[in-house]
Amino acid sequence: MNPADLAFDRGHIWHPYTSMRDPLPCYPVVAAQECRLQLADGRQLVDGMSSWWAAVHGYNHPRLNQALQNQMAQMSHVMFGGITHPSAVALCRRLVAITPAPLECVFLADSGSVAVEVAMKMALQFWQARGEKRQRFLTLRNGYHGDTFAAMSVCDPQNSMHSLYQGYLPEHLFAPTPTCRFDDPWRESDTDALEQLIVTHHRQLSAVILEPIVQGAGGMRFYHPRYLQRVRELCDRYQLLLIADEIATGFGRTGRLFACEHAGIAPDILCVGKALTGGTMTLSAALTTRRVADTISNGAAGCFMHGPTFMANPLACAVAAESLAILEESHWPEQVAAIEAQLRAALMPLKAAAEVADVRVLGAIGVVETRRPVDVAAIQRFFVESGVWIRPFGRLIYLMPPYIISSDELAKLTATVAAAVDNPQLFKMT
Repeated sequence: MNPADLAFDRGHIWHPYTSMRDPLPCYPVVAAQECRLQLADGRQLVDGMSSWWAAVHGYNHPRLNQALQNQMAQMSHVMFGGITHPSAVALCRRLVAITPAPLECVFLADSGSVAVEVAMKMALQFWQARGEKRQRFLTLRNGYHGDTFAAMSVCDPQNSMHSLYQGYLPEHLFAPTPTCRFDDPWRESDTDALEQLIVTHHRQLSAVILEPIVQGAGGMRFYHPRYLQRVRELCDRYQLLLIADEIATGFGRTGRLFACEHAGIAPDILCVGKALTGGTMTLSAALTTRRVADTISNGAAGCFMHGPTFMANPLACAVAAESLAILEESHWPEQVAAIEAQLRAALMPLKAAAEVADVRVLGAIGVVETRRPVDVAAIQRFFVESGVWIRPFGRLIYLMPPYIISSDELAKLTATVAAAVDNPQLFKMT
């Protein structure tokens, strides 16, 4: 990319969570291969983000590329209303096979946020079909479920965009953040507040929605599997639906294929996305039980009222089916376990650093929580000059690398994080 292109980008193109008045620096990537991004000036960066947790197989994977080419030779898109196609059937067959047994009805959507919207609409229509007006959701503080309006309404009200949209977003119920960490001894009192909210409001609630085990962009916290088991038990006792948002955690990221497996539970509705296509194209899905699907279908509308234009795009379905095939045939559990062991060995000692408040590791996720917010522009420049791509936010420097990363590449990422937390100039003044 030439200087004119970069100037146009800076002046006219809005990037995620940035200001058009004072945009953050953008680094031009012109190619990507396996775990490395190539900048326009020839430099290569070891990728620690998997492009926001999606590129679990790395970049430019030959099988994913071939799946796209094969599908493109047949058709790149066809409407899904009144039409089906082999790629959609192949993908949904795989999704039903690998998800918990009660989940057998698949709705394909466009993105993670849309999958959450779909799940919430399913819950609302379920109760409407049963003749009950239940329009509130119960969720957890420090959660994140997406940027569209319904998804925003169940994101943490203090730690998200709620304040900008007060008056537009419906008001839902928020239980305190689980305090019992993944490896802590279980404390039964951790679910007391959540249980009290359910006892008080269950006749108004359509569903409990949460991120199982790992709260992602809302704070990168890992909580105890027993908490999730208790949520399932409470939903069963009070006949509430449970929606599990596994957009970030699905397909092996936590060391299990789905994070719900840590607790041995199945939700009534499961949202997946991000890694579904191996990071090649946008696609998501909401899976539900026959009971939920039949109840909705027997309601006044006679159908589920949602249908995106590009639903079940054949290109996206073909590459997603191939991505799941690669997972099935690969040694991802061993890869993720090796990443976890190396992250623990390299990052846990950083707890002693003056700028570090906490370090957390689970599966292929490593989190360094700092005492002060990072200076995003300064720390991003530091990372790029060090030859790595890491995108921190707030007080969180985290790694979610592709599963195929080598130990040397991962060592470069962790060493650079260690160097960053030892540099006070990379953090905002308080």
